[in-house]
Amino acid sequence: MASKRKSKTRSGSAPRRVVARAEDRKESRDNDRSITAAHHFENGKRNASIDRKTRETAVKVALKLDGSGRGEVSTGVPFLDHMLDSFARHGFFDLKIEAKGDLHIDEHHTVEDVGIVLGKAFAQALGDRSGIKRFGEASVPLDEALCSVVVDISGRSYLAYNISIAQERVGSFQTELVHDFMKAFSDNVGMNLHLNLVGGRNPHHVIEAAFKALARAMDQATSLEPRVAGVLSTKGTLS
Repeated sequence: MASKRKSKTRSGSAPRRVVARAEDRKESRDNDRSITAAHHFENGKRNASIDRKTRETAVKVALKLDGSGRGEVSTGVPFLDHMLDSFARHGFFDLKIEAKGDLHIDEHHTVEDVGIVLGKAFAQALGDRSGIKRFGEASVPLDEALCSVVVDISGRSYLAYNISIAQERVGSFQTELVHDFMKAFSDNVGMNLHLNLVGGRNPHHVIEAAFKALARAMDQATSLEPRVAGVLSTKGTLS
């Protein structure tokens, strides 16, 4: 099980900056992993389909980058379904996710592994990342909450998670799992991801604003830029 990083503070205190580092995963999870993937770029299509199975979860993701915002999400974690449906809609991604996990233990494995497979799907659909804008940023409000997200699809993974949520749960969902999802997602896309909470009181609003801002930033960063020949890097590669 990946170690959890808690970022909550007591109500009224200033948000604490959390910078994620590479986390060890159980050897058994790596050894038992089974991944099948398919992707293609013919006729401008940027799609990916990934099926990953471990002893803890089975996750299938189908992604179309240049979609219309259609989401079909079933993970067994209703709040995560709601967030990912919102992510698809506001990022204009066509996204289908099916996940089954050991929810009788808790939701951690499922939430994290969905982040892993979704990140891998983005990496597959982007291919060598030729022609993309690479950088994206968005600020999204939801009533009293305001969240800013900045991404760089650079090939290097880094997470700066500056979101503090005083409440431990939204319904039955553990709010600290948002960090675990974002870490897994950014690691497997291969990108810098900075999340900054400007302000907010309601944990549902805070988390939803973060997912919507992520969607808009990813839409921008994955968009094709006709002025870019190859990859947008002085090195000539994004890795």
